[in-house]
Amino acid sequence: MDSIPRKRPKSESKPPKRNPKSSHSPIRSLLEPPQSFFPSKEEFIKLLTVLLIACAVAFTCSFLAKLLGSDPKSFCDSDSDSVDSDLDSCEPCPVNGECHQGKLQCNHGYRKQGTLCIEDGAIFESTKKLVRHFERKVCEAYALNECYGTDTIWVPENGVWNELRISGFMDNLDESAYDFVKAKAVEAVAELLEKRINANGIDELKCPELLMESYKPLTCRVQQWLLQHIVIVSSSCAMLVTCAILLRKIQRKRRFSSRVEELYDQVCDFLEENAVTSNSADSNCEPWVIASRLRDHLLLPRERRDPLLWTKVEELIQEDSRIDRYPKIIKGEQKVVWEWQVEGSLSLSKLKKRRETQKKVRQISDSNKILQDNYNRRIAETSS
Repeated sequence: MDSIPRKRPKSESKPPKRNPKSSHSPIRSLLEPPQSFFPSKEEFIKLLTVLLIACAVAFTCSFLAKLLGSDPKSFCDSDSDSVDSDLDSCEPCPVNGECHQGKLQCNHGYRKQGTLCIEDGAIFESTKKLVRHFERKVCEAYALNECYGTDTIWVPENGVWNELRISGFMDNLDESAYDFVKAKAVEAVAELLEKRINANGIDELKCPELLMESYKPLTCRVQQWLLQHIVIVSSSCAMLVTCAILLRKIQRKRRFSSRVEELYDQVCDFLEENAVTSNSADSNCEPWVIASRLRDHLLLPRERRDPLLWTKVEELIQEDSRIDRYPKIIKGEQKVVWEWQVEGSLSLSKLKKRRETQKKVRQISDSNKILQDNYNRRIAETSS
């Protein structure tokens, strides 16, 4: 077995075939760049961010260098002609300012901010306060004259300035600022208030009608409104008073009628009970009742002062056929007595009470009967 030589497979005996393109692979690998040569997506974003930051820093440095390195332009003189002046070499003089030899000087009431002259806040507030003081002084005087006639319509302008000077309203301003504020206030006051020169040559101020209305006291406004609408107000008050009186009379009449009916029912009940009691065997009372004594028994002390109340009760008694009215001499005096004539009859109130009592008794007896039936049924069930 060991002497027999082994044969190689045919696949191993054949030499491998060469690919014609494999001969060029070393050259191509040298010409093509490696994969790590191109940056990744994250590296590309970082590179772009760095470039943007560098451009922004370069632009900012260039702008600051140009701004700091260049000399600011001087202002063109105010008295020079704007056409003849070279605008490339100087800045035009701003409004509310004066320029001389390239320097800017803002007018009173204005302050420098960059290349402009803006209004000074403190000066502006002082002017507003001054104008409001003029408005309040003049308008209040007109309002008091219109309401109570205690002041004048036209107020002297110099008087207001003297009050301001005495009160120290403008002490915090220097002379130039004071002149400027006063000039601005005079312009504003001339636009806001009416102005005239009287026969003595003194300037006087007057508040407009619409503005004066807002300075009137509340009591004055109410008083003037009532005077303007006196007819409507008086007629409305008269109607209210009349309605109140009528309503009160109606209520009194209703209470009076209900009280008369109540007294009439009490008289009927009393006479009927007295008649029933007198008919009993062991009773010694009379079947009649003296009307005046019954009146004093039923009426309250304050009701005895009103004779009309008992008169209405007597009218109802007189119309009732169940009650007799006749005179009778009692202890030597003639009295009017009332007597119940219907035997065995009951008034409506007593009939109603008796029916209610009978109804309650019937309900109680029915409930007792039901309970007794239930009790008997349970006993029968238990015994069975």
